Amino acid sequence: MTTAPGQHVSDYMHRQLEVVPQDASVLTVATRMRARSIGSVLIETFDRPHNDCRIAGIVTETDLVGKVLAPGRVPSRTSMADIMSSPLITIAPNRPMVDASHLMESKKVRHLVVTEGTDVLGVISVRDLVRHFVDSDGGPVQALTDVYRPLSVLMKTAIETIGSDETALTAAQRMADKHIGALFVTEADELVGIVTEADLVRKLLAYQLDPEAMRVGALMNSPLLDIDINRTIRDASERMAAQRVRHLAVTEHEKVVGVLSIRDLVKMVAIRDRPEFLRRT
Repeated sequence: MTTAPGQHVSDYMHRQLEVVPQDASVLTVATRMRARSIGSVLIETFDRPHNDCRIAGIVTETDLVGKVLAPGRVPSRTSMADIMSSPLITIAPNRPMVDASHLMESKKVRHLVVTEGTDVLGVISVRDLVRHFVDSDGGPVQALTDVYRPLSVLMKTAIETIGSDETALTAAQRMADKHIGALFVTEADELVGIVTEADLVRKLLAYQLDPEAMRVGALMNSPLLDIDINRTIRDASERMAAQRVRHLAVTEHEKVVGVLSIRDLVKMVAIRDRPEFLRRT
């Protein structure tokens, strides 16, 4: 089966790789993530018997929150070798984008490393997938255009919250326990903002702040970014891209009724096109 131009992984992958040595500390990587506005780095290891370096793993914001902040490890004393995900979850550059969505969903990851043989060519992220699916004519997102209130199909109505006076440590532990990337922040039973893994990495870890002393209210993004339930998936994607966020509150009559994440869209695509993926594997 052939794939139309612009639909391969190679057309959307990032070729400029962020690579750090395995002995780099969490503090060093968190600082780089903040400076470069990135959510992952590749980890390079040195193979002494062969006197050779190779990319052997990846570390993401999720790793920093779940493996460092949540268990209370000391960032300056924790190296990439201690927390990296290895072996890499890879995909070939000539595979269709829908295959990338299936792998991300089945493996519960937001990044795939693009390889050809033993060569690492690039990285593709969940944001790249959404950009492709929203822009593709006749694709899975386009197929939902005629669905009545498509955001109501994709959003989650169960909203995970945390009080603004709770600690950053509590937020990290809750994200790790729930396997989620964000918590909505409440004050006096009102939703006032959102705190994400990126906030914990870039606003807390990168500045060496104490997670047991820092309050969620000081780290959250406020006011809350939202979208009306009657808007389109394209509208939601464009708002996420413009604001560089992965979550939106979904409102109806100015009341929050759910949350839409960038991963919800990828999951929908993966489920819809699973039979197509299985025929190619």
